Amino acid sequence: MGGVPQSVRDAAAALARERGLSAPYAVSLSRSSVEPFLQYADDRDLREQLFRAWTSRGAGSNDNNNTAIIEETLVLRAEKARLLGYENFAAYKLADSMAASPLAARDLLEKVWAPARDRALAERDALQDLIASEGENFTLAPWDWRYYAEKLRKERFDFDEAALKPYFQIENLIAAVFFTAEKLFGLTFKPRMDIPVYHPDVRVWEVRRDDSIIGFFYGDYFARSGKQGGAWMSSLRDQHRLSGDVLPIILNNLNFVKSDPCLLSFDDAETLFHEFGHALHGLLSHVKYPRLSGTNVARDFVELPSQIYEHWLEEPQVLQRFARHYQTGEPMPAALLERMLNARNAGQGFGTVELLASAIVDMDFHTNPPGDPQAMETQTLARIGMPAEIVPRHAAPHFAHIFGGDGYAAGYYAYLWSEVLDADGFQAFKEARDPFDPATARRLHDYIYASGGTRDFAQAYRDFRGRDPRIEPLLEGRGLVTA
Repeated sequence: MGGVPQSVRDAAAALARERGLSAPYAVSLSRSSVEPFLQYADDRDLREQLFRAWTSRGAGSNDNNNTAIIEETLVLRAEKARLLGYENFAAYKLADSMAASPLAARDLLEKVWAPARDRALAERDALQDLIASEGENFTLAPWDWRYYAEKLRKERFDFDEAALKPYFQIENLIAAVFFTAEKLFGLTFKPRMDIPVYHPDVRVWEVRRDDSIIGFFYGDYFARSGKQGGAWMSSLRDQHRLSGDVLPIILNNLNFVKSDPCLLSFDDAETLFHEFGHALHGLLSHVKYPRLSGTNVARDFVELPSQIYEHWLEEPQVLQRFARHYQTGEPMPAALLERMLNARNAGQGFGTVELLASAIVDMDFHTNPPGDPQAMETQTLARIGMPAEIVPRHAAPHFAHIFGGDGYAAGYYAYLWSEVLDADGFQAFKEARDPFDPATARRLHDYIYASGGTRDFAQAYRDFRGRDPRIEPLLEGRGLVTA
């Protein structure tokens, strides 16, 4: 654990106790557990061992190898598309999306890929220079990237991400997402201890607006043995008015490592806001038919309510109110906040490339003839010039977004598509010079959060924004615009 901050050590110790292990520390292959270790641990051999285990999930020489079932899935999807009269599965899936065709989706991916790759290569060279400056002579490897990127960020911006954690206590951040919803949409959240839950960690809130209950929100925030990893929103009951006013019951699932106190990284905090944006999409729904309720929208529209909500985490009035030291209660120092905001774009080449690579692989899986998925992935990454020091965010054998169901199949591009929308959409609040501008918030509520699948999605965005989305705010927000 050399080099690992105390808060990360505490979480690893809590995980070891929860698993009943004799070792003092444990790191699981859950992203929220493994990434902090890769970011801080000095032991390069151990970083490599953990990274290889993490990125090879589902590809081992055992009964849990997913290759055969993925190949069969691709064959059956292609057959389904042909039976329904489509050239390929991607054409079938995107027919009723905002993009409307694989060609339009690819066009967006390609527009962002070139500047993202250039930025990632520049980041790689800077990290290699840092390795050399420390007297080392090895070539940067994928398990080194996060470690040296954190070092470089400290050097360039005098910013240590670990310094943020004491200010990101989970209870304060839950209060922050509720505060934001109250300021934007007039919602209040009342704890309900009398409602049964399926695990002691789960909590329930009654959601109100104008003295009326509009739904119920369940929060399941911590990892535990047997629980699926990742972060997601589930609708236990959709809102509708087909047979009277049926209130939604919405659940957020996350997998933070349970500890006392539970301190989150900035990425974890963003995930908390992201998933609550999805929850609001279900809670604020106001439609007649359950089939069109809440998140029952096009895949490349569904991430807009979640991703735009992330922006409020960075708003100074939210941070100053809720980013308080877990021991002293003091707000985050203005200087630390400024350094954090200045360092925000550090590593955006890496982050964009790992996301785009998965999106492009997904599109190739569902437009090209089926074959061995790992061979197909290798061919795609070679074609696009994937930097050797970066791996896709999701390798084929554990790409649950597209193989754990078909929800994101030929649709992983939707995260980037929605980011175009959310970056351009939040610009409306900036233009109003108020992150909680009432008129802009009302349009956001009416056309994005409340209308479900009842509107043409492109028109819904135009009704909110007053025009079609532009890609420039995304490129600027990710620091991919070159002078």
